Amino acid sequence: MENQEFTITIFTENKVGILSRVVTVFTRRHINVESIVASESSIKGMYKFTIVVNVTETVVRKLIGQFDKQVDIVKSFYYTNDEIVQQEIALYKVSSEAFMDGDKMEQLIRKHNARILSIEKEYIVIEKTGLKEETEALLQDLRINGGIFEFVRSGRVAIIKPMERLNTYLKSMRAFYIEN
Repeated sequence: MENQEFTITIFTENKVGILSRVVTVFTRRHINVESIVASESSIKGMYKFTIVVNVTETVVRKLIGQFDKQVDIVKSFYYTNDEIVQQEIALYKVSSEAFMDGDKMEQLIRKHNARILSIEKEYIVIEKTGLKEETEALLQDLRINGGIFEFVRSGRVAIIKPMERLNTYLKSMRAFYIEN
């Protein structure tokens, strides 16, 4: 089996130490995490980790099994890239002097569908949302043309194309406990 990119979603309660326990599962298996984002989920009181890894499907299935055994983890799932809608956000701090050279930087910003967030005397902050490849392409162009001071990119934020599996799972669990 060949490695491929998977997006893992882990739904948890909001408990101290849960991030450490999640990361430990990857560390024990010597798996590099490409990105990790934690946020509230659509379910009140439930939190969602969105984690990107590059592994085989066999490995990702084992990871999901490990997560589902953890206390305070309600349920975890994995998805391929064609099963999700994803975005990242990137911020770039560029020298103000780069903008003094005609309209080259303005054209570059338009070409990449980016926008200016802040204009300061020494620098300008640019924002770009999109896939990692898109934010990386702007970074490379800015390195060539702009004298970039600073760069930061968020991890992947993803919405699952199939209707949210957690809601279905929770409904089945409620039905099971009501019947028994």
